[in-house]
Amino acid sequence: MSKGPELIITEKDNAARRIADILSGESADAERMNGVNVYKWGGKRCIGLSGHVVGVDFPPEYNDWRDVEPVELIDAPIDKHPTQENIVAALRRLARHASRVTIATDYDREGELIGKEAYELVRDVNEDAPIDRVRFSSITQNEVTEAFDNPEDLDFDLAAAGEARQIIDLVWGAALTRFLSLSARQLGNDFISVGRVQGPTLKLIVDREREIDAFDPEDYWELFADLEKDDSGENFEAQYFYPDEDGNEAERVWDEETANEVYDTLQTASSATVQSVRRRTRTDKPPAPFNTTQFIRAAGSIGYSAQRAMSIAEDLYTAGYITYPRTDNTVYPDDLDPEELVSEFVGTNRFGDDAESLLDLDELDPTEGDEETTDHPPIHPTGELPSSADISEDEYEVYELVVRRFFATVAEAAKWEHLRVVADVDPDGEPLSLKANGKRLVKEGYHAVYPYFNNTESFVPDVEEGEALDVTETRFEAKQTQPPRRYGQSRLIETMEQMGIGTKATRHDVIQKLYDRNYIESDPPRPTRLARAVVSASEEFADRIVSEEMTAQLESDMLAIADGEKNFEDVTEESREMLETVFEGLMESGDELGKQLQKSLKADKTLGPCPECGEDLLVRKSRYGSYFVGCDGYPDCEHTLPLPSTGKPLILEDECEEHGLHHVKMLAGRKTFVHGCPQCKADEADEQDDEVIGECPECGEEHGGELAIKQLRSGSRLVGCTRYPECDYSLPLPRRGEIEVTDEECEEHGLPHLVVHNGDEPWELGCPICNYREYQAQQVGGDELQSISGIGEKTAEKLKDAGIADVPGLKDADPDDIAASVEGVGADTVRDWQAKAD
Repeated sequence: MSKGPELIITEKDNAARRIADILSGESADAERMNGVNVYKWGGKRCIGLSGHVVGVDFPPEYNDWRDVEPVELIDAPIDKHPTQENIVAALRRLARHASRVTIATDYDREGELIGKEAYELVRDVNEDAPIDRVRFSSITQNEVTEAFDNPEDLDFDLAAAGEARQIIDLVWGAALTRFLSLSARQLGNDFISVGRVQGPTLKLIVDREREIDAFDPEDYWELFADLEKDDSGENFEAQYFYPDEDGNEAERVWDEETANEVYDTLQTASSATVQSVRRRTRTDKPPAPFNTTQFIRAAGSIGYSAQRAMSIAEDLYTAGYITYPRTDNTVYPDDLDPEELVSEFVGTNRFGDDAESLLDLDELDPTEGDEETTDHPPIHPTGELPSSADISEDEYEVYELVVRRFFATVAEAAKWEHLRVVADVDPDGEPLSLKANGKRLVKEGYHAVYPYFNNTESFVPDVEEGEALDVTETRFEAKQTQPPRRYGQSRLIETMEQMGIGTKATRHDVIQKLYDRNYIESDPPRPTRLARAVVSASEEFADRIVSEEMTAQLESDMLAIADGEKNFEDVTEESREMLETVFEGLMESGDELGKQLQKSLKADKTLGPCPECGEDLLVRKSRYGSYFVGCDGYPDCEHTLPLPSTGKPLILEDECEEHGLHHVKMLAGRKTFVHGCPQCKADEADEQDDEVIGECPECGEEHGGELAIKQLRSGSRLVGCTRYPECDYSLPLPRRGEIEVTDEECEEHGLPHLVVHNGDEPWELGCPICNYREYQAQQVGGDELQSISGIGEKTAEKLKDAGIADVPGLKDADPDDIAASVEGVGADTVRDWQAKAD
């Protein structure tokens, strides 16, 4: 047996750093090996992977879309190959002489598969070293130490379930994507992506949009009166109601004539007599502990998308502040001591008072949800507290949500006092009934520590039966029934969970992929015309593509693999047989399917009529990768309109009243913005007078060129020379906001300082030349990856963890590999970065 150091393998670099600090007592040093961090102390080495560093794919000869029929992919061989060569090389170097190996990847299906991949890489170069597996639910001193003191074996069944999902998704996604894209003649970066889980999820969104489109609103009326007690000034609102044909209390009046008659009666009434008073007390139980789905729902209520919420939770887990965020469990384990954990927060600025109030209770008895599993506990804080300097504002906001949810689960129930009053207006004819429902929070309970639920009170004074109340004002409101609401991201994830679509670890990623592929836009998600076309075509020619039953069945089969009830080969073979059945329908109708998709795709790019010839204006892509509006009558008609250079255009339903063109929205990550009607934007730029601000430093002295603020037809703005194109000197300006030219002048360049007004705080841009010089200096001195628009500090760190350390490395990388390695990043986003890097 080799006498080399012991090797610890984690799922990511930040987990490796944290575990090394814990096990070494913060004495570990870091060194670089093949561009990868390796942490060392004593006789140990620790390396972090970047998620999956081994991928599955078809052999290279199957990658030619024109020579290999999509159906051939169903039974094609599948190869494993390194996707992160530098990490794999470093791991092999360390493993070759390791005396013992410990795999410390995340404890779930994906983590177990990543651990198995590491196991196989180790065994390739070292057949003798013992290989252990450690599992923990939080990266804290106690859990990590205990896990390493009690190592276990790899769960090869659980890993096989992950590998089955990986292969099934590859085969289904590749075969269907290739078939639909070829049928529609939609190749290159704009291919039509279809996936095993994407399809049913997209159908959910499209079906809801169909319900909204088909909805026929009905008119109805509601009537209200303000009642006052004894001239005391205690006013409250009451609503008219009547018994419907089923004997229920109805508030909506569906006939306008009846509504007018009721309103006339209420208007003439001066008083109402109290007929009944009912008081009751309701216990408001604290919420159950967080599982993944409920965490995403709560994070969504404070403004975080599912993808962003999970990304932050993952970072908080890796830093040791919360437990593992991918869990179905809603029951705390028996060994969790609520008093001990709450005590950790005593004395802190944000949580100290609430922690002390909880500890003053007679007993901390946690709530329980309906789901109890044994892999991970519900999401809760670990007791290791970050300072505001340790994490970002967003991370702290999500961390506080987790802490307060834990506080709520051990807090007392709240109590509400409800008061229901029914009063009659008694005209000469039949009396009219009015009702008012008041509620008052008489015991704050868990609301004191968990302010995320609505605890608004509604006032109704204490009245007695037979008491007369003054009618002080009446209201008559005409309304319409509303269509079903679109799924918010958290509600969509809950629905996917109920239908067995995807897993807790993948659902938020599936939604993000639908955004990345331009299938959905906005939030709540709304399907694009492309999405509608793909779902309609799938329903007509191969409904299993969008069938939740098929996907749910495969998910169930993969769970059976994890439980040892089915084997890997049987499940993957069964999935191939399902796919062959799908292709039987597709092959019979390939031409018709292709025509339908082509028609829909063209419609998805059509803005409206060309003002020159009457043909359609389409969104087109130039040979350089930028987008513009061009006429479908080209080359006979060469009419074009510019589009912004930033982002990918999405055509909206809104139309310009003047030109009959659809508005355009530019999708550019967080910088997404509505461009509007391209013809209006071009006309505005043509009509706008350039504001001269000074002499051009390039040609002003010799040729009299001047610098002016220019609005381009694409929507961009710049400071440029008035002698363009003879002189192309220019400086960039922000796209949005009003630009103020101030009286303050730059001593060096003689140009006025500029201020941009966009929102509450004005942006002091200063001298445009000085500003641009400072920007260039920051790019040279800063992180090379962050010089590309759209890549922030944290994303740059994730790219580095994935083996991409500079712009050339990003340009040469495979977008799908990066998307698979960097959480929260799609392949289309990587391609956008690569285009900007060029």
